[in-house]
Amino acid sequence: QVQVVESGGGLVQAGGSLRLSCAASGSLFKINAMGWYRQAPGKQRELVASITSGGSTNYADSVKGRFTISRDNAKNTVYLQMNSLKPEDTAGYYCRADPLGPPYVFWGQGTQVTVSS
Repeated sequence: QVQVVESGGGLVQAGGSLRLSCAASGSLFKINAMGWYRQAPGKQRELVASITSGGSTNYADSVKGRFTISRDNAKNTVYLQMNSLKPEDTAGYYCRADPLGPPYVFWGQGTQVTVSS
């Protein structure tokens, strides 16, 4: 059974930093892309950043220059370094793992990030 487990959320003041981690385990298929999404109350889930197994990255415009996504392929682990956090970054952050081949993806349970002003 595939497990996607996030960690590292919390409460931080505006301008501060947090580092999120996400590990995917148990997949019979190679994990291709991994990414971070976020969802604030009353809003749709949106992409924050993603990274392929080859290291190609993609960022939402709102986080470019402040967030950095990285990955350890051997561990199927992805990290999100978040700097210069703003109150509008407050949301539940969810990790997604895309296996190579099957037409489905795996989601984690989410970790809360709260940025106080």
